[in-house]
Amino acid sequence: MSDSVSTTSAGRSAGAVGCTSLTADAVRAFHDCLDGPLPEADESEPLLAELRALEELKNALSARQVRLTVAVHEHQQGRDRARGIETADTARLVGSQVALARRCSPHLGSRLLGLAHALVDELPHTLTALQAGVITEWHATLIARETAGLTRDQRIAVDGLLRDDLGTCSQNRLTALARQHAYRADPAAIVARRAKAETARRVTLRPAPDCMTLLTALLPVKDGVACYAALNAAVTTDGTDRTRGQVMADTLTDRVTGRELAGTNGTATNVQVELLMPLDTLTGDTPAELPGYGPIPADLARELVTDNDGADGSASGNSDTHRVQVRRLFTYPGTGDLIDLESRARTYPGLLAKLIRLRDQTCRTPWCDAPIAHIDHITPHTAGGATSERNGAGLCARCNYVKEHPDLTITGDAAETITTTGGLTATSRPPAPPGHPPPTTSRIERQLIDLSRRWVAQVKAPESS
Repeated sequence: MSDSVSTTSAGRSAGAVGCTSLTADAVRAFHDCLDGPLPEADESEPLLAELRALEELKNALSARQVRLTVAVHEHQQGRDRARGIETADTARLVGSQVALARRCSPHLGSRLLGLAHALVDELPHTLTALQAGVITEWHATLIARETAGLTRDQRIAVDGLLRDDLGTCSQNRLTALARQHAYRADPAAIVARRAKAETARRVTLRPAPDCMTLLTALLPVKDGVACYAALNAAVTTDGTDRTRGQVMADTLTDRVTGRELAGTNGTATNVQVELLMPLDTLTGDTPAELPGYGPIPADLARELVTDNDGADGSASGNSDTHRVQVRRLFTYPGTGDLIDLESRARTYPGLLAKLIRLRDQTCRTPWCDAPIAHIDHITPHTAGGATSERNGAGLCARCNYVKEHPDLTITGDAAETITTTGGLTATSRPPAPPGHPPPTTSRIERQLIDLSRRWVAQVKAPESS
C-alpha cells in the first residue's frame, strides 16, 4: 500500500493506545468539542493541518460506520433466522434502519448496507485506506461499483492491484483503474453487467433554479448517442436566431409532447399537468405547486391557467391541436390540507388514490424521495384501519414491503406518521401546499375538513349525473 496510507495508519494506531471502546456518548462528547473556538495561529499551517486531520477523521468515521452497519445486519440476521424470516426481508429492514440512523433515504440505506459488506468481505485494502482517512466513502463506493459482478476472489485480486493507487490519484483515475482491472479479471461479467444495466433505463425530473427543470434520461449508449445526434441535426436546419442549446431543447419538447406532430397533421394531443393553487395565487404573490417539480411563482401559475383554460374549462394552449390540460386542486382555508380535485377530474378512476398521491407527492417514509408506487393503509386494514384519505399514505414499493417486518412499526395518520425501528424514531408529514402551513394535526380541524370534503362531494354529485 502507498506510504500515505501506511504512515497515517501507524499514526492513528499509535495515538489510539489506551482507547478500549467507543460509544455513542463518547462520540457525542467529541462532537461537542468541535463547536469550540478555532486555534489562534499567526500562520495558516496549523489551520491547514487541522483541516487535513478532520478530513482524514471524517473518512475514518465512514469506515467505522461500515463496520457498525455489518454488525447491525449480523445481529438482525440472528434474530430473524430464529423467527423464520427471509434473508431478503432482513436486509430490507436493516437498510431502513441504517437510513433512519444516517438520515437518508431507505434506498440509499440499502446501498450503504451492500457497500459495507463489499468492503468488509471483499475489498480489505479499500477498507484500510478508508480507515486511514486517505480516501472518501464515495471513492470506496466507486471501487465497489466498478467491481460488482466479480466473484469474491476476483474482487479481492482487483482490490490488491489498486492498493498502491488508493489515496494517491484522482477520483476519475481511480475509477478508470478499477474498471480496467475488473474487465481484465472477467470480461464476461462486465458484458453481463452492461446487459443488466440496460434494463434500468429510465427518465427522471429534478428542479433547477429559476423555474427550470432537469429532464434526464438514462439510456443505453447507442440510444443516448442517437438521441443527441438527432437533436443536434435539428440545429443545422433551423432558420431562426435561437442558440444551439435552445434549438435542441425546443426540438426535444416538440417531439416528446407531440407538439411538432400536432402542428403538421392536425392530430390533437393532450398532456395533463396538475397545479396546486390556493385562491391567493390568483390575486397575490402566493406561489403555486407543480407536483413532481415544486413551487412556482404566482405569475407563472396565472400564466398557465390563463393560457390553458378555454371558455368550456378545457385547455386551449397556443394551438387548437396541442392542449396542455391544467387540473387544479382545492385546499382547506387556513390549513395545508388538500381536500379535493376540481369536478372535471372526476372522470378519472381511483380519485382517492389520486388525491393521496398529489397530497404526499413522494414516498412518505422519512428522507425517502422515491416516486409513489403504492397507496396503502397507515393503520393496516386487518387491524381495523379505514380506507380513507386520513389513513392512506403514498409509498414507494420498497418502503411498502418493509412495513411487513415485525421489527418496524408505523403509526399516526395522514397528518403525521411515526416510524419506529431499532430504537430509532422519525416522523413524516406531507409537504405544505403553497401559502399554507403543513397539514393540521388538530382533531377538530380534521373533522371540519372531513365535513368539507363530504360537502364538496355533494355539490359535485349533480355535475357528474
